[in-house]
Amino acid sequence: MPEYDVLVVGGAGVDTIVRVERLELPDADSVQVPPVSDHAGHTGTGVALGCHTLGLRTKFADFLGDDPQGELVLAACRRHGLDFSHVTAPAGTPRGVNLVDAAGRRLSFYDARHPADLRLPREFWLPLVERSRHVHLSITGVTRDLFPDIHRLGPTCSTDLHAWDGVNPHHRHYALGADLVFLSAAGCRGRHEEVMRAVLAEGRAELVVATAGADGSYLLTREGDEVRHFPATDPGRPVVDSNGAGDAFVSGFLSRRLAGRPVEECMRAGAAAGAWACTAAGTHTALIGPDRLAAALAPAPAAPATA
Repeated sequence: MPEYDVLVVGGAGVDTIVRVERLELPDADSVQVPPVSDHAGHTGTGVALGCHTLGLRTKFADFLGDDPQGELVLAACRRHGLDFSHVTAPAGTPRGVNLVDAAGRRLSFYDARHPADLRLPREFWLPLVERSRHVHLSITGVTRDLFPDIHRLGPTCSTDLHAWDGVNPHHRHYALGADLVFLSAAGCRGRHEEVMRAVLAEGRAELVVATAGADGSYLLTREGDEVRHFPATDPGRPVVDSNGAGDAFVSGFLSRRLAGRPVEECMRAGAAAGAWACTAAGTHTALIGPDRLAAALAPAPAAPATA
């Protein structure tokens, strides 16, 4: 039995959240906004925290700076009880500044400070892969060398391409190497079906999921030629911040996938986790737990019979 259900590699960082009325820069040299907040954020942190909160035995591994932002990430992992190991990053901890409008939509300015040729040392991550049932790779570049050993050792693997346009070769490397591929339809509006089909045709993926926010999500598998649509889930609370929704979707999906549940249930679990993530301000501040997810997946009660 592997030690870890899920190993998440890459994607640690800090998000600075700035709430604004609209996602456009005003013609002014200063704007008063609500209090600005810092959060342990970025994609790997979200997937790892989400999987851990849902009861999966989760390991998180990445570069991290010896700086205040790195300590913020470490403190968040300690607070949640998430098992995190890191290698010191020469350029420090990546950061993002996310503008969030009144409807909860975001615009992210990502600080890609790691050099393009930076890679996590093989002696650091290989023992972790050997002890894992599933590996989720963030597309931060430091994880590009992992696929050959993952394929050799046999754990399943996933990746999130985020807003990929279907062309960028950096994302394509991950798209063709993973067994489960997630992406946001925002990067290929009107072409998401074309991109999903290309991933299955050219790579090793068993399935591709494209998330589309309030418009729901789409699924394509090797078992059928039809791209299936799944509606978004009402979280039962107001939507205030979409930061981390995609990462939460991945964690919800993986929780049911690794439990051997049907893919339709996996999609519904992803939608429920993603919707719940939007109900609190900040990044990875509303993590759905097993009980709430189970309630979201439970069949609706039957309507009372009428005479």
